[in-house]
Amino acid sequence: MSANEICAMDAIRLAAAIRARELSAVEVTDAVLGRMDALEPTLHAFCTPTPELARADAQRIDADFAAGRDPGPLAGVPVGIKDLVATKGIPTVMGSWAYRNFVPDEDDVAVERLKDAGAVVLGKTNVPEFGYSGVGHNPVFETTVNPWNTERTSGGSSAGSGAAVAAGMGPFAIGSDGGGSVRIPSSFCGLVGIKASMGRVPLYPGVKDERYPGVSSWESLEHIGPMSRTVADGALMLSVIAGPDDRDRHSLPAADFDWLEVLAGGIEGLRVAYSPDWGYAAAIRRSARSSGRRWRSSSATSDAASRRRARAGSSRTTGSGRR
Repeated sequence: MSANEICAMDAIRLAAAIRARELSAVEVTDAVLGRMDALEPTLHAFCTPTPELARADAQRIDADFAAGRDPGPLAGVPVGIKDLVATKGIPTVMGSWAYRNFVPDEDDVAVERLKDAGAVVLGKTNVPEFGYSGVGHNPVFETTVNPWNTERTSGGSSAGSGAAVAAGMGPFAIGSDGGGSVRIPSSFCGLVGIKASMGRVPLYPGVKDERYPGVSSWESLEHIGPMSRTVADGALMLSVIAGPDDRDRHSLPAADFDWLEVLAGGIEGLRVAYSPDWGYAAAIRRSARSSGRRWRSSSATSDAASRRRARAGSSRTTGSGRR
């Protein structure tokens, strides 16, 4: 199988092929790293690539399979981690000079779970400073561009994750969303992006650790979710990273369904709401009608009051003339 064919495979197919020993984890990792070498000088999706760590993890996974050990459901599948999400031993810069040399001493819960499931971390994907933008530029790293049109942005703030997955540098990546940061780059890059419900994917330590001003302010807004090329891959990642954790006071109980089994039901009978302007025009019309009614009511009240004042003034003038 060629490197391009490997890079075009989704996570479910890769995991199955590696488990069946049709591909090795090292083969898959080398194919994706080769693609990164070719495309990164243009796309700048990864602000901190970790090729040596990725190859070491891939070798360990192949050794586990050879020894009869099960590395997990994502064994050998490459993944990118958004640079707002803490990674033990790997710089987490968050697009800011204030954290240029910051290396966390623990993984975020989502990263911890991906590693435990056997995923191979390729590195950190680029973000705007502290995630406060819908594009992919910051003062520390090169600006991320859209792989479909390099004169365009890949969106943000999960800019690098969107560009990486769309360009075949891993089948999926971690994104996070407070005001569109998974959804914007997913839409710009032609991906499936899921803003998981608050607490569905636990958050710790990044947005909760008060030692880290700037990023810690996101606790009440942040939702971690997958960015992938297929719906099934998004469900696969959620099956690994979702579920309660005592370190996150907002984390939800485990889902009462299987993330992958729900895909088998189809979408017959479901309806999709669509508005070309996101419903803004209808909202404006409703607001205008409501304002008009209030204005007419206020105007009528004001006119009536003016007429009463006029009548009262006329009566006083007439009475004064009689005296």
